[in-house]
Amino acid sequence: MAGDIVKCIGRQVKLFRERAGLTQAQLGEAIGYSEEQVSSVEQGRRVPQPEFLDAADEALEAFGVLRAAKEEVANVQLPAFFRGAARLEAQATEFHAYDSQVVNGLLQTQEYARVIYRMRRPVLDEKTVEQRVSARLARQELFAHRPAPAMSFVTEETVLRRPLGGEEVLRGELEHLLSIGQMRNVELQVMPTNRRDHAGLGGPFALLEPKGRQLVAYSEVQGRGTLVTDRKAVRELEQRYGIIRAQALTPQESLDFIEKLRGET
Repeated sequence: MAGDIVKCIGRQVKLFRERAGLTQAQLGEAIGYSEEQVSSVEQGRRVPQPEFLDAADEALEAFGVLRAAKEEVANVQLPAFFRGAARLEAQATEFHAYDSQVVNGLLQTQEYARVIYRMRRPVLDEKTVEQRVSARLARQELFAHRPAPAMSFVTEETVLRRPLGGEEVLRGELEHLLSIGQMRNVELQVMPTNRRDHAGLGGPFALLEPKGRQLVAYSEVQGRGTLVTDRKAVRELEQRYGIIRAQALTPQESLDFIEKLRGET
């Protein structure tokens, strides 16, 4: 199915290019890509990156059709088990997450995300790593939606201290969190390691409310994702998340804590 989507988008690029009366070489020159790259996209052999679709849409006057395909392109670059949840996430009017192993994907810098994917076992090839990184960053367009979704994140202190990829990568991630934390629709909280009571020992999970739909939950472990739609089960996770937030540092205390960690890194 993923291959079919890529081929369909490739055909759209070809149709708009022919409508504009351009050769593959001319389109490539206009948008900064080689003729071979344009040909590969049109034949469905290459997944078009968001930058390619943006540039092609403008150069071919495609009425936003190619630009609108970015979400589907990003989706096919995600692991198959996550694609359904990613579609719901892209429609979210609310998103809340508790994370205990790594910084949430919606909050990751490019460098941090790349390190995470390079640590996967079995090892991912570099092409897959870059595709996954690109798809993860594309998901972050959720922050730019209007009206802005209500978002909150609770992250374990140990996650923010773990120098994955080295201190420079961690420092960049902490700075990014401080920037995100200034957004009025986003609340970041840190769960201190020294808490004696902790409601999140069951592991990380997310709660999201797609537009026009009821709240759902998503959890992931060992490369397996579970989308929870049963109302009773979702309600239990919603209550658990509320307790986790109450046990964590307040948003302002959390930003102060992240600022302190950045100074130590």
